Amino acid sequence: MPGQAAIVTGGGQGIGKAIAADLLARGWCVAIADADSQAGQQAAAELQSTGDVLFVSTDVSREADVGDMVAAVVDRFGHVDALVNNAAISRNKPLAELSLEEWTHVLSVNLTGALLCSKHAAPHLDRRRGSIVNIASTRALMSEPGTEAYSASKGGLVALTHALAVSLGPGVRVNCVSPGWIDTTPWKTHPDGPPPALTEVDHRQHPAGRVGRPEDVAAMVRYLISPEARFVTGANLVIDGGMTRRMIYAE
Repeated sequence: MPGQAAIVTGGGQGIGKAIAADLLARGWCVAIADADSQAGQQAAAELQSTGDVLFVSTDVSREADVGDMVAAVVDRFGHVDALVNNAAISRNKPLAELSLEEWTHVLSVNLTGALLCSKHAAPHLDRRRGSIVNIASTRALMSEPGTEAYSASKGGLVALTHALAVSLGPGVRVNCVSPGWIDTTPWKTHPDGPPPALTEVDHRQHPAGRVGRPEDVAAMVRYLISPEARFVTGANLVIDGGMTRRMIYAE
């Protein structure tokens, strides 16, 4: 039977792909669940040389998809030790232009998706005394204009974390990671060309001295699903280089 197995939703690109790569490099079996089949298949193909990786096309907002995905993972690996709820979308625009359908879609993927994946994975995780890590955002704590749907979904994810921790404990630990500014450029495809390069000002405004990297988030996820974190549950760990602690005054 394979070793420890993890599900990473939204693992086709960005932070999710970095998390999948990190776990594979450490001997985990990893299932990438992503609605973007092209990105998911490409990620699995790139990472297959580093370990046992499975791609399952999954719309996390659809319960039937989630149930089928978890069943496929258990069929392949035999068990589930960790679930990383990373899948997310955004529809950032002025409030007056935000449609109800867009609002609902963002919450369905970012928040309801995490609930559905947790619901279907929980029995398998409980058998292994496994854990769930939800990937939220510092947008749960602070905002820019036009981010109502995304911010609300991430704030809800922080609250869902402690609710699940209480409901599923002690068999399953549930924690949350809230990344700040993370440069995902090396971990994403850019059909319209790469984004502008980061500047020294971008880095200097972080008390830690630089913009974050997906590897920073992956390292925290790795810790939270490890035995070393067995007394950590219901927590929201902010990884933002200190940005949310810095007071800003107009000059």
